[in-house]
Amino acid sequence: MRNVILAILGVLLVIGAVFFASTLIDSNKRQKPKPPKVVKTVFVDTVKNKTVPIVIQANGNLTAKRRLELYAEVQGVFKGGSKLFKTGQNYKRGQALIRIDASEYYASVQSAKSNLYNLVTSIMPDLRLDYPEVYDKWQTYLNQLDMNKVTPELPETSSEKEKYFITGRNIYTTYYNVKNLEQRLAKYTITAPFDGVLTEALVNEGTLIRQGQKLGEYINTDVYEMEVAVGKEYGDLLQVGKSVALTNLDKTKTYSGQVIRINGRVDQATQTITAFIQVSEPSLREGMYLEANLDAKNEENAIEIDRSLLQEGNKIFVVRDSILDVVDVQPVYFSDKKVVLKGIPDQTIMVSKAVPGAYAGMLVSVFGSKTPEKKGQGRAISNRKAAQ
Repeated sequence: MRNVILAILGVLLVIGAVFFASTLIDSNKRQKPKPPKVVKTVFVDTVKNKTVPIVIQANGNLTAKRRLELYAEVQGVFKGGSKLFKTGQNYKRGQALIRIDASEYYASVQSAKSNLYNLVTSIMPDLRLDYPEVYDKWQTYLNQLDMNKVTPELPETSSEKEKYFITGRNIYTTYYNVKNLEQRLAKYTITAPFDGVLTEALVNEGTLIRQGQKLGEYINTDVYEMEVAVGKEYGDLLQVGKSVALTNLDKTKTYSGQVIRINGRVDQATQTITAFIQVSEPSLREGMYLEANLDAKNEENAIEIDRSLLQEGNKIFVVRDSILDVVDVQPVYFSDKKVVLKGIPDQTIMVSKAVPGAYAGMLVSVFGSKTPEKKGQGRAISNRKAAQ
């Protein structure tokens, strides 16, 4: 009997322990809180189609319209002049940029001129006797033949006899030999063809200059050009003489330019057309980076929005009864930050600022709407035009 009682007590203890443990386990279970229903607030705008001017933005660096690369055609020692041949040095038109020592070559030129003078002098007695009618003009030429000046042109012959006589005395050959030497002598001095500044100097005074050596670069600082690339679809809209607004990178200065040349070939790699814009301003420098705004055309019944609002290339978000929806649009022009769209009806309520994680059918609340939210629905949208 005692064993039976102990067995019953043991079973009761086991059942009690199991019940107690089950109670403890149930008491430790935490009920997961229901996530609150989040309704995102969106900024909207009311669509109003209008005429949007399409402005093609391009950029480029300024280059001098007139520039001169200086090369030596003769050999000699670089002689110093009235101005140092240094970068940034200004010159006036006609001033000597570079002088190369030509004393040795000058002596050979004088020798050739002396030979010509002797030949002309030697024919004068024969002209007086055989051709007295041409004697005066050759005497005048002989008087003009100065050893320290450029050799004047020979008198024109008035008859075949005179021509044969002059040719037989080797005067023409000697004359053209002298002119050839004088032309080469002139290359020992390089003069400025226009007012400008030296932008590159590769030699110094006393340097031995060799034939074909580059000496520097010289530019005119009055007029500059900027090369820009424009999409081929707008090539027919570009016109020579059209005004262009130019700005610097900081948008602090504005310049007025003009299209002066348009390339007639489309770049096969980029499918763009090259246009050249001329601008003149004292504060400009070669190499400056400018942005150009080319007025292409006006697009009717269109709007302009940020490119970040465009979805999948041809869709935008709109709000209908507090629910996001997407509509198809027709992009007609893309710039760096903006896009011009067509095909959106007037009074459409579109999202004006990007919404992270947005999707079609998402419940939203319009910023600034005072209409209370109904149960199970978003706030009703008031038809208003958002501030620009």
